[in-house]
Amino acid sequence: MSESKQRQFHTPELKAKVGLEAIRGVKTVNEIGLEYGVHPAQVSLWKKEIQEQAKTLFEGKRGPKPLAAHKEPELLYSEIGKLKMELDWLKKKSGMSLP
Repeated sequence: MSESKQRQFHTPELKAKVGLEAIRGVKTVNEIGLEYGVHPAQVSLWKKEIQEQAKTLFEGKRGPKPLAAHKEPELLYSEIGKLKMELDWLKKKSGMSLP
């Protein structure tokens, strides 16, 4: 019986390093694969992935910043309180006595 090889897991740092080195083009994909112990096809995939994802690095740098998740409920509760006060005031002014 043959022993089954365990699947190798590479860190994101290694993937980025290998992919960027492939983009630079100083060494061939085969040389990079041998240096890092990665199949040349995998090096090419990481290079392609970096090239495709590079444009997203600079998206969304301007514009409004997202609200903090912990402040959102506070804002909603304050809005509810404000609307309830307005409704009570309108009911009082119109003479309605609804609960």
